[in-house]
Amino acid sequence: MSFPRPPPGASSPRSPVYPFAQQRVPPPAVVPPSLPPRPPVQPAIQPQQLFRPDQQVWQPQSLLPSTELLQPTPQPYTSNYLPALQPSPGPSREPSIRSSINPYGTGMAASAQSSTAELLPLHAAGQGPSPPMGPRSRPSPPQGQGFRDSAYRSSAYSTNSGMSASTAGNPVLAGVAYGHRPVSSADGSDSGSSSADAPLVAGAGIHSRGTSLTSRFSLAPDPNSWGQFPDREEADDFLHTPDPKRDYKKDRGGNIFTLRGLQNIGCLIILCAGLITLFAGFPIISFFDQHAQATNGGYNIGGINSTGQVPQLISNVGVIDIATPQSAYTHTGLMDGSQYELVFSDEFEIDGRSFYPGDDPYWEAENLHYWQTGNLNWYDPDAVTTTGGSLKIWLNETEDHDLAYTGGMVTSWNKFCFTGGYIEVSVSLPGKSSVYGLWPAVWTMGNLGRAGYGGSLDGMWPYTYNECDLGTLANQTQNGGPPAALNTGDPNWGGELSFLPGQRVSACTCAGEDHPGPMNSDGTFPGRSAPEVDILEAQVDNGDRIGYVSQSAQLAPFDAWWMIHNTSDADYQLYNQGISDVNSYHGGVYQEAASVLTQTNQECYTQNSGCFSTYGFEYETGTNGYITWVSNGSPAWTLYAAALGPNQYTDVGQRLIPEEPMYIIANLGISPSFGAIDYANLVFPTWMLIDYVRVYQKPSEKNINCDPVDHPTASYIAEHLNAYNDPNITTWEGAGQTFPKNRLVDQC
Repeated sequence: MSFPRPPPGASSPRSPVYPFAQQRVPPPAVVPPSLPPRPPVQPAIQPQQLFRPDQQVWQPQSLLPSTELLQPTPQPYTSNYLPALQPSPGPSREPSIRSSINPYGTGMAASAQSSTAELLPLHAAGQGPSPPMGPRSRPSPPQGQGFRDSAYRSSAYSTNSGMSASTAGNPVLAGVAYGHRPVSSADGSDSGSSSADAPLVAGAGIHSRGTSLTSRFSLAPDPNSWGQFPDREEADDFLHTPDPKRDYKKDRGGNIFTLRGLQNIGCLIILCAGLITLFAGFPIISFFDQHAQATNGGYNIGGINSTGQVPQLISNVGVIDIATPQSAYTHTGLMDGSQYELVFSDEFEIDGRSFYPGDDPYWEAENLHYWQTGNLNWYDPDAVTTTGGSLKIWLNETEDHDLAYTGGMVTSWNKFCFTGGYIEVSVSLPGKSSVYGLWPAVWTMGNLGRAGYGGSLDGMWPYTYNECDLGTLANQTQNGGPPAALNTGDPNWGGELSFLPGQRVSACTCAGEDHPGPMNSDGTFPGRSAPEVDILEAQVDNGDRIGYVSQSAQLAPFDAWWMIHNTSDADYQLYNQGISDVNSYHGGVYQEAASVLTQTNQECYTQNSGCFSTYGFEYETGTNGYITWVSNGSPAWTLYAAALGPNQYTDVGQRLIPEEPMYIIANLGISPSFGAIDYANLVFPTWMLIDYVRVYQKPSEKNINCDPVDHPTASYIAEHLNAYNDPNITTWEGAGQTFPKNRLVDQC
């Protein structure tokens, strides 16, 4: 593009002045040596191709003072120029060939008042050799190639990026490369500002001193020259110019224990200690401080039932009911005042619980006829539920399985057992205290016998014996004796004392026979069985119409006349005679009963005021043990192991306070074998309520396992499941089994 020539005599318009051009002081440039002649260079594009012939373009002649204007020339521009910077008088400056680049492509602005610059041709066509190459010079352009090679020109010679454009209507020379160096002022200082009306010279930079790199950094444009001025002090010189003498003077002495140093070291120590504790200390501490999951002798997590059933009560799965108040977490021993801890509780606070098989982790309602005691009712799981915060066991005059009544029975067999300790129940007895005929009971039995399953009980109930003598044999007799076994029994049965088949798994069992174990160190077996201890069996005297509870231990083998030793207080003790008296019933051909009758709170019946009374027993196992029963919250009587000592008449040894794991049973039935029935005054339906069941044990003697190591039951039960699952099997032979050999009568 060409620009119109101004009319003759008209003043050339001044170049626009950029606001930041006034602050620019171009850096000094290196003055090249005299330029020798060079071969002509043919431009890549002819001038006539760039400009129309009818127009004139500006022809630069020289840089004029700021008061003069560039004069236009009529002919097109056909030669290339590179400004040769001339030195100015004044103080010398660091040589530099760097020139500012105008980012807008409009060239360099010349100083108007205090500096002049002179445009010199870079070369004349065909004149002289190329300038010599020095360490800070740029290479000459190749022969035959003009300055249209923008890449070459921009890198080697020119600071102009190409054709200049018009700025604010002022013509700018196209294709002309200029170098610019302002002439220093007379006082030797650089002129750092341009007049506001300074002409715009193509190729001149517009950066001010405040924005140019060279004004802000003391670095030469050529990196090769950096660091060549050793007299210039820099902030980091001391790092690169060590002086041993100086350093010795400055570095000697001092104190390494500075506050900052101590803080740094302390922080590192804390960090290292934390890491060591986390990755080494914590595992070590955890290993030595770990606590094994306490099962208290029970199965699975928390010692839940032996079958591993999971309850539907998701929020209340532990052996201790979360509804149990804190005040009930301990019990003071009745005999020695020692502290017992709660190991099991069920408060029955959730209504509508089901006790069908598998529905509850600790309880299961039975579905059978309890033929052993001649019950008139069928036990049905529908008759057991929870309501109003209590376990409710019904008895209704409803026909079921050809029986006239339907009752309920629930047990914890093979789910929850305990050995030793104190068990307490809070009960509201069924019916009225003045009407007789009902048979409510809360009791316990050894886990090797399942209540109501005759096959499992045959030869197991109610033995509690660990001797090898006549007491393990059928009818407690051998070779026609002893006489007491034949003459001290029930006259209705010919005076015979026992109809029991003998202890099935006794201390006389031959080695290698079917026995639940464990084997003694001498190769013999201990006597195992299913003893019974009753918390209560309630009855109403048909004479005085007063309610009582029978609290007893059922045992075998028998004493003569089924009478326990009663020669002193070392045998048994009554705590409130008149309220508690020895039961006139001592036993029969199937059991011996150590029993005491205690009057109940006559209001605590469901058809009276419905209040609750507490019943229970505390016991210690073994030959030196005892059982103390509680009625209406107070001790009623104590049975000592001495009362079960050897009997010289029947040739039996010491019977035991039960050592077997005991499970809990609660039932409500009706049977003429328990007593007379007042059919006319009984009101149906009737029910028994149990507010809670709680078990306590000494901290050092906790055992709520149905399969403890010293009295295992699980394997034996698993090997004879039909006897434990089929209530219609009435004998051990009916389960397809035979009694193990007894070394007193069999060849081992």
